[in-house]
Amino acid sequence: MTQPPFPPPPEQPTGPQYQQAAPACWWHPNRQTGLRCTRCDRPACPDCLREASVGYQCIDCVQTGQAQQRSANKQYRSSGFGRRTVAGAIAPKTAIVTPILIAINVLVYGLTAVQSGNPMENQTSAFFESGVLWPYAISGDGDWLRLLTSGFLHYGLIHLAMNMLALWVLGRDLEILLGRVRFIAVYAISLLGGSAAVFAFGEPNTGTAGASGAIYGLMGAMAIAVFRLKLNPAGALGIIGINVVLSITIPGISLLGHFGGLVLGGLAMAAMVYSPEKGRNGWQAGTVAFLAVAVAGLVIFRDVQLTQQICDQFGFCARV
Repeated sequence: MTQPPFPPPPEQPTGPQYQQAAPACWWHPNRQTGLRCTRCDRPACPDCLREASVGYQCIDCVQTGQAQQRSANKQYRSSGFGRRTVAGAIAPKTAIVTPILIAINVLVYGLTAVQSGNPMENQTSAFFESGVLWPYAISGDGDWLRLLTSGFLHYGLIHLAMNMLALWVLGRDLEILLGRVRFIAVYAISLLGGSAAVFAFGEPNTGTAGASGAIYGLMGAMAIAVFRLKLNPAGALGIIGINVVLSITIPGISLLGHFGGLVLGGLAMAAMVYSPEKGRNGWQAGTVAFLAVAVAGLVIFRDVQLTQQICDQFGFCARV
């Protein structure tokens, strides 16, 4: 940026007796000075100079520099907002869906904790028991909603805190990258993918709950995003590797739910960031729809198997 033109300097006294006199300060004509601003080179007295990174600048140049810096900072902070990302989304200014999801999970946990009267044994509440992913209840009673509600239930405060921390860390960046609608789609298909894996391949008489399937889907999505943006993938892959090891080694953790969410989330994210620009929205929506149909097909196939098992074991062959 060029400096705005300054008014002409004040007239200096003339005459032989003043030829060797120092110039007057630009702002205080009655003060002679041998100092100058390193930016505009105008003479200035010590009261009108401020220390800068290189030399001293006058008060006008300091104010101009500060205004330019504030403008640059504002432009930098807002540079990512409103732009179109690699997923074709208009980047939102702030993440809204992520804190809303966290709030829903916390409210659901609070309800189960109040009902049970024990925050660490909240699975005994009626609301928890009616929403947990129990395959026999889905096939025997047709309670399909459990595939969704189980993703918002947690076994105790520690389980909730760990999942919500991961959701906060992963969700904010992914929501900005994907936009709110695409982020919801990736989160939902990841949650349902984890639930479907547990329902299709897990123990049918065991209850499962937690947002881990969706969160592992966000991990897979983050890994795909890192590769697409050509960033260093070591951090994302390291986090996924550590969590997979923990899922295998710690008892009581649903590896199937984690794996199902990871795969579905990664596939959905690949569609979001690798779809061709022409017809991108159609490719993205079509891929998510295809994954949803595949999940539904797997669930229906397993439902038929479990329904037959219930009929053979308990003689209960009709749903009520």
